[in-house]
Amino acid sequence: MDYRQISLTLHSKSDHRMQQEEITLQTLTTNEAVHVGYSDNDIVIVDSIQQFALVSEAHVQMSAIAICTSGRVQGQMNGQLIEVRQNQVAVIPANVVITDLMISPDFNLKALFFTNQILQSFLREKMSLWNEVMYVQRLHVISLTDDDIRFYTYFYDMLSLCFEKDADTPFRSDVILSLVRSAMLGLCGAMKQQLSDGTRLLSDTKTSSGHFQRFLNLLHSSEVKHRTVESYANELCITPKYLSFVCKKQSGKTANEWITEQVMEDIRYYLKQTDYSVKQICDLLGFPNSSFFGKYVKEHFGVTPMQLRQGLTKSGQFLFGTECR
Repeated sequence: MDYRQISLTLHSKSDHRMQQEEITLQTLTTNEAVHVGYSDNDIVIVDSIQQFALVSEAHVQMSAIAICTSGRVQGQMNGQLIEVRQNQVAVIPANVVITDLMISPDFNLKALFFTNQILQSFLREKMSLWNEVMYVQRLHVISLTDDDIRFYTYFYDMLSLCFEKDADTPFRSDVILSLVRSAMLGLCGAMKQQLSDGTRLLSDTKTSSGHFQRFLNLLHSSEVKHRTVESYANELCITPKYLSFVCKKQSGKTANEWITEQVMEDIRYYLKQTDYSVKQICDLLGFPNSSFFGKYVKEHFGVTPMQLRQGLTKSGQFLFGTECR
């Protein structure tokens, strides 16, 4: 197979030097080489990429799911060699660096880029599976069966019909997000199946990956997640310093960052998806009082609990489903 050493990232026309490129929501939607089917504040759906830019490396700031529709591609992702062929899916966690990318001349893809916020919202109780696949097993290439291909082809056909509708069509964004969520849940099923069929299960609790997996399991199973790193480390019978080291090594995020992400998602879920009062949510999530809870929400979301419940961000925009024009 003929490969070209090229990077599937964004290219600045004013600077032809080899450099690290940043892949973000904004750069994806403003690049002429990327054909975007849909974008909002949390998601970009890429139909195809017509050309590729010569760069030394790429920093992918968001998580991504990319289906290779033709040809093949290979490269290093945080030092791990991956190769994706036609009808295989590359699943990429946020904040990875891709280097040494080579593609075949006939390579093309369809891809979904998304923020951690929408990922948490979509998968919710399936996040433990996603995190195990991404950060413990490091399984980043999923092979699709013929049935899988038909399944996702139907989904994409429905998405394409939605893309063709006028942006002002009532509930257009809601339908698109619902379809994307359904497709991602289907992919989680394929991940789980591939884990069950494979042999690369890293469950030894004496290894750093084993400790990290136990931490994720404990974090996801805890009703009250707003606890100190020391509290989680004590339950795992390791030191807080070692727990943070393990988390950083496996995922690039500290233990405290993992805890904060999960607490924020619980807050977002209870405020937006339930009718519980702020006081009830405060008690459920283990905050000492409503005042402390309000300060925590303000610090991490930039708005009050009631403003978050109404869907407002600190910039005055609404969360989710707001299309980029």
